[in-house]
Amino acid sequence: MVDISTNTGGIHSPNPFWLASAPPSNTGDQVQRAFDAGWGGAVWKTLGTPIVNVSSRYGAIHHFDRRIIGLNNIELITDRPLEVNFKEIYETKKKYPKHAVIASLMVETKEEWQDIIKRSIDAGADGLELNFGCPHGMCERGMGSAVGQEPAVNEEITSWAKEYSTVPVLVKLTPNVGDIVPHGLASQRGGADGVSLINTIKSIISVDIDRMVPEPRVGDRATNGGYCGPAVRPIALHMCAALARDPRFQLPISGIGGVGTWRDAVEFFLLGASTVQVCTAVMHHGFRIVEDMIEGLETYMEDKGLATMPDLIGKAIPHYTAWGDLDLNYKVVAKIDEDSCIGCQKCYVACYDGSHQCIHLREGAVRLDPVTAAKLKARDHMGVDWEARIPFVDEQECVGCNLCQMVCPVPNCVTMVEVDKDESKPLLTYKDFQRQEAERKAARKG
Repeated sequence: MVDISTNTGGIHSPNPFWLASAPPSNTGDQVQRAFDAGWGGAVWKTLGTPIVNVSSRYGAIHHFDRRIIGLNNIELITDRPLEVNFKEIYETKKKYPKHAVIASLMVETKEEWQDIIKRSIDAGADGLELNFGCPHGMCERGMGSAVGQEPAVNEEITSWAKEYSTVPVLVKLTPNVGDIVPHGLASQRGGADGVSLINTIKSIISVDIDRMVPEPRVGDRATNGGYCGPAVRPIALHMCAALARDPRFQLPISGIGGVGTWRDAVEFFLLGASTVQVCTAVMHHGFRIVEDMIEGLETYMEDKGLATMPDLIGKAIPHYTAWGDLDLNYKVVAKIDEDSCIGCQKCYVACYDGSHQCIHLREGAVRLDPVTAAKLKARDHMGVDWEARIPFVDEQECVGCNLCQMVCPVPNCVTMVEVDKDESKPLLTYKDFQRQEAERKAARKG
C-alpha cells in the first residue's frame, strides 16, 4: 500500500491534491464538500479588502468537441466580508483537522499584512499563500502580479509575512515574467517556506467579431484577464522544472496549471512539485474528479514500486537539461504500420507541406479524406488499390521530428524507431560539436 500523504513547506495533507485559490474554494460549504469528496487541501479564495466584481467574468476556448481547453477570467479576490470568511475557515478546520486549509492573502500596506496574517492564523489556517500573481484588476492597484514581477518587492513583502506568521508561508508566483528563477529566488531570500506556481497568464481570450468587443464583455467594454486550464500546462510544467533544476533554489513547490487528471499531476510531481492545485477542471467537472486522481496516482506508484511521495517527486529533473547538452548522435525515424494504416495520407500532407518532405506516395495513389479512407478500408477497399494508398518513409531523409506520428488518427500506426545506434559512438552535444569545429578550423589554418 502506498502512502500519498505529503508535506509542502511544513503544510501537511493526506494527499497531494489541493483546490487552488479560486471560485471552487470561495466558501466554507464548497471547501467542506471538496474534503468530503477526497481533496487533501484547499487554498481559500484570496482574502483582502473585499471588492465589487463585474459581470460577465469568464471566457473560454473550445476546440471542436472539446470544451474549455483554456479559460480566461476577470474575477477578482473575495467579495464576501472578511468576518464571514474567517468564521468559515475556523469551522472548516475544526471539522476537518487533518486536511490542509491555506489562506490566500493580498493586501497593500505592511500594517494590513500584519493584521490579515494574524486573523488568518487565529481562524486556524495551516499556512498562508501570498498572492503575487493576479494579472488583472488587483495589479492595477499595486498588488498581485505588480508585486510578483518585481523581485525586490516580492522579497520585502515575503519577509514581512514571515515576520508576522507562525505558520508556513508559500508565495504564489506570476508566469508573466521572462524568467521565473529570479522570482523564486527572491521568495527564498524573503524566507518563504515554499512557492506555488503558476498563477494565471495575462490574456485576451477572444473577440466578439459582431460587436467588435473583446470577451468576456462587460457592456460594451472589456479588459485583459487571467488565462488557465489545460492549454497552460506546458508553460506551468516548464516553470516548475526551471525552479526545481536550479541548484540555488531549495524550496518545495506546489504546482498549478491545467491539472485535470492523475497523469497531469504525476507530470508535475516528476518535475519537482510536492502538491498540485486544481481550479479549472473542478469548475468544469466538479469535486468528484479527485477520486480518479487519487486512485490513478496510487496505482501508478504501485506499478512503479514507489512507496511514498518523496520517492516520486523530482525524478524527471535529472533528465531535463539545456538544448546544448542534448545528444546530436541520437536518431529516430518514422515507421508506418501498413496493416493498420487506413490510407488517409495525413502524414504525407503534414510532412510534405509542414515539415521535411520525407514521406512519399506510391505511383497511382488516390487521395482520399480520412473518413472516406476508413470507410473504404472497412468495406474491403471497394476496388481501391490499397497498397498504392499507403505512404512510405524515406528513412535517409527523415529527421525524426514526430509530426507524422502526431497527426496520424490511428493509434500506434506511426512509431518513432531509433536507428544507427552505435554503442561505440560517444554522446555528442552541440557544445562538443562547436569545440570540434573550432579544432578543425584551427588545424586547417595550421
